[in-house]
Amino acid sequence: MKNMVTKKICSGVNLTYIPEEKFKTTLISFVMFTPIDKKTVSANAIIPHLLSHSCRQYPSLQNINLKLEELYGTDLISKASKIGDNQVLTISASGLSSRYIPDSSDNSLEIAKLLNEIIFNPDIKENTFKSEKLAQEKRQLIEDIESELNDKKTYAIKKCTEIMCKNEKFGIPSSGTIESAKMLNEQDAFNAWKNLLTSSHIEIMVIGSCNHKLIFNEFKKNFDTIERNASEISKDIIVNEVQSIKEIYENMDVVQAKLVMGFRTGIAKPDPNVEAVKVMNALLGGSPQSKLFLNVREKLSLCYYCSSNYISEKGILFIQSGVQEENILKAKQEILNQIEDIQLGNFTEKELSETKMYMAQAIEKVMDSQESLGLWYAGQALDSVKYSPDEMIEKINKVKREDIIKSAQSLKLDTVYILSQKGVK
Repeated sequence: MKNMVTKKICSGVNLTYIPEEKFKTTLISFVMFTPIDKKTVSANAIIPHLLSHSCRQYPSLQNINLKLEELYGTDLISKASKIGDNQVLTISASGLSSRYIPDSSDNSLEIAKLLNEIIFNPDIKENTFKSEKLAQEKRQLIEDIESELNDKKTYAIKKCTEIMCKNEKFGIPSSGTIESAKMLNEQDAFNAWKNLLTSSHIEIMVIGSCNHKLIFNEFKKNFDTIERNASEISKDIIVNEVQSIKEIYENMDVVQAKLVMGFRTGIAKPDPNVEAVKVMNALLGGSPQSKLFLNVREKLSLCYYCSSNYISEKGILFIQSGVQEENILKAKQEILNQIEDIQLGNFTEKELSETKMYMAQAIEKVMDSQESLGLWYAGQALDSVKYSPDEMIEKINKVKREDIIKSAQSLKLDTVYILSQKGVK
């Protein structure tokens, strides 16, 4: 992106400033990347929430909320996710840009100071987090995991991922399991916090209009007190071949059966053919005018929803649908028929043009939101080559018909997961 600045703070820590005056707020995101591991996944996942709800200077959520109000209603957001085989932990703050404040105070710098206080000076006692604070966050973490289990659409895609990627880090849920969350103790959380600050790869995204040099110095001041030993980011395992198709049937009291199909493509970042798979995915089931939507759902009425999603870090494509129990096998076969259609080149230039236009419009919307723009660049933090939204649109538009056919032919069915009342075999 034009005028984007990236500066190294220390080993494995970078600050990227994206100047954008169209936003009235400044967004500062502190993003930590670490290899996902069953032993530490829940401890890591709880850290963004634990830190953002109390610190030494503001020892309660109420104290922090009062400070946020002083900073002209600044928002504080924390979350845990994953990109490929790495866990991603984020604490973000978004507040009014200094140029809109009448007394000329540097609100963006004050937001950075608050973030630094939260991240580097937590409310700890004798090198452990306080038990009552941890207990509260554990309850919330468990509730969040349970809510995903209760949402059967989310549950089905997670189960398919776990089964398909059983021997890969990607198969581990980004917040762990209820069991791993329950086992967390104060020392686990403290060790996770220390390890993340000393060894994770860290990207600090600053988006808006502000004096980014002052924000850089604020973070550098704290990192200068830490002995960094940045570990290697987990290199994504790409599985190219499928030895045998796994078919898993799970019975549960559900109103609507769920069918999830996981495919391997063997095409993942930084493969130059990734963009072709992205366009193929949009044509297949990643857009409102896709083949799965228009044919499997609308024309044949075999499902309530049917869509596809390509994970470019892993070279995996998932197709998920909600179906009536009696239509499961019909829907599965018709999905395979739609894939075969693309493999044979049975799509028009108009369909291809409309798909690319839809993708371009979706990418353009990234630039309308600070959070989306931050996610865009943070998501590329581990990539050897980074692309702006405009550059990605150019790459999408260069994808040719034969590239799409070839990428569709790379699809290999790996796992079929069916969640239903009776189970269909």
